[in-house]
Amino acid sequence: MDRTERLYRINQLLESRRVVPFHVFEEELEVSPATLKRDLEYLRSRLHAPIVWDRAQRGYRFEEQRGKQAGPRYELPGLWFNDTEAHALLAMQHLLEGIQPGLLAESIAPLKAQIATLLDSAGHTTAEIFKRIKLLPMGRRSVPAKEFETIAKAVLTRKRLRITHYNRERGEELTREVSPQRLVHYRDNWYLDAWCHLREGIRVFGLDAISAVEVLSTRAKAVPERELDEELAGSYGIFAGKPKHTALLRFTPARARWVSKEQWHPQQRAWYDEEGYYLLEVPYADDREIVMDILRHGAEVEVVRPAGLRGRIAELGGQVRDIHAGRSPAVIS
Repeated sequence: MDRTERLYRINQLLESRRVVPFHVFEEELEVSPATLKRDLEYLRSRLHAPIVWDRAQRGYRFEEQRGKQAGPRYELPGLWFNDTEAHALLAMQHLLEGIQPGLLAESIAPLKAQIATLLDSAGHTTAEIFKRIKLLPMGRRSVPAKEFETIAKAVLTRKRLRITHYNRERGEELTREVSPQRLVHYRDNWYLDAWCHLREGIRVFGLDAISAVEVLSTRAKAVPERELDEELAGSYGIFAGKPKHTALLRFTPARARWVSKEQWHPQQRAWYDEEGYYLLEVPYADDREIVMDILRHGAEVEVVRPAGLRGRIAELGGQVRDIHAGRSPAVIS
């Protein structure tokens, strides 16, 4: 009987009997006195079970709860977490481990302890879980703690920001005033969705590309959530803009074994053709991110349409092949 099963059995005995003597627990659970004491203490201190020792009746019982319960509610954990629950808890723990002292410093320690309790409650120690289950960040770009704290505070207090942002596409820095709307963690990096007062539109800024930030006294312009979602959620990946094109991609039957399980876009459409090829249709506004996602599948994917995207993939694919052959794409005729 593992620890989780013992916790459930202890709970069952306490609910079915008014008082449970120590020796009954020992007989039912077939554990040592030391193990039983640790389990009872775990239930009380970590899961907030209202277990008390009744001196008169020489046994354990649940304390009667009168009125509204004070403090955390007692609730037994599930036998194990499903994939989304496990990922959420591990991701939270992973993010908290890497955080530096700042805006939430006083709240982080108890929050980390609570997550550890939830992970422990599944019958496995936190150390064992992190040893056996890994989250591997890919391509994470660091953000200075001071800048992150300043931006996060402005998002929550609804104040405008003056930022100096490096545009990697053009290789230049530009200072602009923005009204921050929300912070987004996407593909292991942080982004700021904001209304840009210079461009008079919604823009997305990578936090790692912001070299200077100043909170202004001016109230931030409020952009309705629906408008933000129409502008951002409808486009492909992190780029802003309402979809202007729809890509139709055709994956080989072998590659479909992987891609058919993936979500490329909330509004995607997918089906198999008569030959077993997997067709995926996704809307996009800016082709930079979808191009990268297509290229990683190499010859296992074909761009059926639009013609512009098909030509760009063919051009970039040829450049990659020439680089591998030792020729620079700059001299391709």
